Amino acid sequence: MKVLLSIKPEFADKIFDGTKKFEFRRTIFTRSHINTALVYASSPVQRVIGEFEISQVLFDDIDNLWLLTRDYAGIDKACFFKYFSDKNKGYAIEIKKVRKYKNPLHLQERFQIQPPQSFAYIL
Repeated sequence: MKVLLSIKPEFADKIFDGTKKFEFRRTIFTRSHINTALVYASSPVQRVIGEFEISQVLFDDIDNLWLLTRDYAGIDKACFFKYFSDKNKGYAIEIKKVRKYKNPLHLQERFQIQPPQSFAYIL
């Protein structure tokens, strides 16, 4: 099973250029056997631009999560702590192998769904 993640274009680009190896989430998908994430680059791109294999999902207190991921967070410390400002714990999806599409996909045409706020399951 796959999951579709909405990601800001600047961060999506960092995933595909290899400088961001962790995608942070305040909440996480609960279904098992999720091993691939499709990357929906949000506005202004508004396309599924690629996918990545999920190595693992880390769940830890915010301070420790930063220590574990900071070298490949793809964001600075201030941005990280602002994102998790009202949370004690958070998730980091470790990116294993990426594949950028030559032709980005239209979400509604290909999957018949609206852009998710955070994520959506794809069968």
